[in-house]
Amino acid sequence: MKRYTFFLLLLLTVLTLSAQPKHELRAVWLTTLEGLDWPSTKGTSAAVEQKQKQELCRILDQLKHANVNTVLYQARIRGTVTYPSRIEPWDGCISGRFGTGPNYDPLQFAIEEAHKRGMELHAWVVTVPSGKWNSYGAKNLRKTHPELMRHVGEDACLNPEDSRTADYISSICEEITRRYDVDGIHLDYIRYPETYPLRISRQQARENITRIVRSIHQKVKDLKPWIKLSCSPLGKFDDLTRYPSGGWNAYNKVCQDAQGWLRDGLMDQLFPMMYYDGKHYYPFAADWSEHRYGREIAAGLGIYRLIRSEGNWSLDAIKRQMHVARDLGLGHCYFRSRFLTDNTKGLYDFVCDFDAYPAVVPPLTTNKSTRPTSPTTLNIERTTNGDNLSWSGATDNSDGDYLTYNVYASTNYPVDINDARNIIATRLMQQNLSVRRSANDTPLHYMVTAVNRYGIESISNSQQQTGKSQQPIADSQLIPVDNYCLQVADFNELPQSDNFAIYSTQGVHLMNKPFGPMVFIGDVEKGFYELRTFNNNGISHHVGFFLLK
Repeated sequence: MKRYTFFLLLLLTVLTLSAQPKHELRAVWLTTLEGLDWPSTKGTSAAVEQKQKQELCRILDQLKHANVNTVLYQARIRGTVTYPSRIEPWDGCISGRFGTGPNYDPLQFAIEEAHKRGMELHAWVVTVPSGKWNSYGAKNLRKTHPELMRHVGEDACLNPEDSRTADYISSICEEITRRYDVDGIHLDYIRYPETYPLRISRQQARENITRIVRSIHQKVKDLKPWIKLSCSPLGKFDDLTRYPSGGWNAYNKVCQDAQGWLRDGLMDQLFPMMYYDGKHYYPFAADWSEHRYGREIAAGLGIYRLIRSEGNWSLDAIKRQMHVARDLGLGHCYFRSRFLTDNTKGLYDFVCDFDAYPAVVPPLTTNKSTRPTSPTTLNIERTTNGDNLSWSGATDNSDGDYLTYNVYASTNYPVDINDARNIIATRLMQQNLSVRRSANDTPLHYMVTAVNRYGIESISNSQQQTGKSQQPIADSQLIPVDNYCLQVADFNELPQSDNFAIYSTQGVHLMNKPFGPMVFIGDVEKGFYELRTFNNNGISHHVGFFLLK
């Protein structure tokens, strides 16, 4: 099928709820500029600051309930910041006064609260723009770095054509990386302003912006290579063969080579601002999907368009966009948080249905990390109020030296950790969990996996859940291996299928094998795998696990 025409067929299926994947990037921009999303009250009194903290916790609770897993928190605004910086002054959005900070660290508080809820928090850094020429942030930069400032109409910006701009912006990202346990650095306006008087070639201009990206990448990754670097390019990368961008695109209009940054490993994720509909959304979403280079892209959804003053879109427009993004393998990111948590036109209700189950943030594409080992012991104490779980024995094999845990549960055994419906907790920092249950509920089987800094998950050691203390699956419970062949017990009782399929424990389909009582696996590398039946109609059934030592 020709490129970009298949999106019309996708639209025919959007009325059916897409299957919810285990791995999916679900994000939101949390705007601190003028307190648009947070905080709604400004001040430095103890009472006001407590109210700010409570408000942020309520927002995070709502996002968690909607199964959002990534929060893009605005840490740098326009030459001003929302954390105690040695480089730039406080913005006035929290204290009510520019240059004055609160009596707590908002960025640190946001990180801690997001992590408590199993969500990632990325520091959102506005890069090139500095606000109006006479704004507080611009005035400060004109004093401290006059050589970098450009006057563009009524606005001020850092000069992308001066190599020292890359050093300055990257120093801010380095400061955040060094001091905070952020999961990502998210770059906004990493481009030429659209009104910038460009007097060089577009190619040279793109190289200037890429120089900034490269400098940030080096400083961040040298300190903490597990931190994800992302940006929010314009929603249309470039003109397509059949669908022009209307003169507003990332590559040629504002000189953002965002797809090249993915290709070259300078970016780990993209959140393109796809605040359009119809032919201005769907073919360009397909273009982003086709140029992921094995990395993650979340469609930036203009949910602000639902309000009357911004277009008065129907909720169905956003619904269609979310369905198609999922069908294309893209995540979704909401602009802005308030329009989601305010349930604009019923959006929050829809999201809670569309994302009814949690999703695990996709792992970082890297060669610098190895898989952690699984917990070796899982204890379950069953009480009249529910099940109390505790586990131990997992070890990290990466340079992050830090583990969180995913917990899965099912009435079926073994627990399928690739089924999103079985996820009950992600990114737990503690090694215990209480699951509320009724005495009349069907008993649950549980699975716990370890996750390292890079988001790489341990293999699933299947656990029996019949006693208070259990050990990992014994060799006798695995499919026997003899002379590079699997001996499939009770083969005649299996549903008739076209093939067997071998999957990794992360749910990746590795290869098919002929359907029969003996399965040759001499071409399979050492590791832990799942065997499933597989027919040409897409129907698959779990058979068992096997281990090649």
